[in-house]
Amino acid sequence: MTSDERAYDRRRLGQWLTREARADGIDRRHLLKLLAAAGAVTGATAAGAPGAAAAVPATGPDPAPGILKPLPADRFTVHGTNAETRWPALRGTGYHTPNGLFFVRNHTVTPALDAGDWSLRVWGGGLRGGEAAFGLDDLRALPVTERSAFVECAGNGRSFFTSQQGETVSGTSWSLGAIGVARWRGVRLAEVLRRAGLRGDAVDVLPRGLDAEYSSGGVALGRVRRPLPVAKALDDVLLAYEMNGEPLPPDHGHPVRLVVPSWVGIASIKWVGDIETSTRPLYSPWNTDLYRLFGPTYPAEGSAPLTRQTVKSAFELEPNATFAARATHRLTGRSWSGGGSVRRVEISTDGGAAWRRARLHDTPRPGSWVRWSAEWTPTASGPAELLARATDSAGSTQPERTVFNEQGYLFGAVVRHPVTVAP
Repeated sequence: MTSDERAYDRRRLGQWLTREARADGIDRRHLLKLLAAAGAVTGATAAGAPGAAAAVPATGPDPAPGILKPLPADRFTVHGTNAETRWPALRGTGYHTPNGLFFVRNHTVTPALDAGDWSLRVWGGGLRGGEAAFGLDDLRALPVTERSAFVECAGNGRSFFTSQQGETVSGTSWSLGAIGVARWRGVRLAEVLRRAGLRGDAVDVLPRGLDAEYSSGGVALGRVRRPLPVAKALDDVLLAYEMNGEPLPPDHGHPVRLVVPSWVGIASIKWVGDIETSTRPLYSPWNTDLYRLFGPTYPAEGSAPLTRQTVKSAFELEPNATFAARATHRLTGRSWSGGGSVRRVEISTDGGAAWRRARLHDTPRPGSWVRWSAEWTPTASGPAELLARATDSAGSTQPERTVFNEQGYLFGAVVRHPVTVAP
């Protein structure tokens, strides 16, 4: 989180307290927690708890209620309403994650939406005139933008807070498979906001999904929504209607979704149906109780709302895989960062005692990943630990530990990958 982002958030809080900002769906008591000394989160959690809507009917046992695409066990690990990509399934698949392998993060269930009936409503006090509406054909008629970018859940890697650091956190127990890179095609959000008549003094836009309203702990939080600063909305955000050359699949936002490059996945609202604009800062549960860092090393009100992702690396390999001693093996993996392009990847095959450079197979680019490989010829049998760490263009290198936060967001430490060397 940059100092500019922290200053922006402090200014938003001050404007709310002086009634110059609006908090959608949050009462004063909950928002004041951000300024109080309590520090602990008492609202919704980041876990993919079932929502109020019924699951999509399926024949036979449904391992993930509400997800429509097949989820074979050799490709996905199911976490309730969510499905995590298994890294070995990505080996040899190319740069972009195939649609059928892309992870799924649902708050409730995948909605059935008709592209012909769909329209995007842009409204609010941040427009010069009245509201505007755009159908799918209207978006397709606008200048086209295509971009390769990752979408990654803020809780990706959360399980390692417990398994590696011995710390208890709340939320879905992702390993590292809550990420995918796709070639997104659509129209820049800036183009749509300009045509809708965005005012020069607008400060926030708030996209809202068309999935069912989400409830947690008996509290109805409404439809998933999270404000974006206008500066980001006008920069590189995309209203995408295609994914890897095909219309968006239902589980990934059909017919239109936001793609917010380099930011936490919650910002990339799926099934977007309306965008509120405002000359006052806006709040929702997804940037107050959720998607901030709370814990003993953070301010009592929590960190500023999460934006950019951290640096991570993963092997395209099952945990506890077996390798033959005295044979040469090709290790492969991928590294990525929200803070810049990945410039260097190093691996260790002895638990971190020694490191060497891996070979990069892609041109580093912001908001995406690089594939890499390295040869390994183990000489002794027994257990071993493989490690990979990346350094991005901003100079950030993966650390040995990630600072604890209660909801387990932004785990970026080097992950220890156990394997066995057979005689």
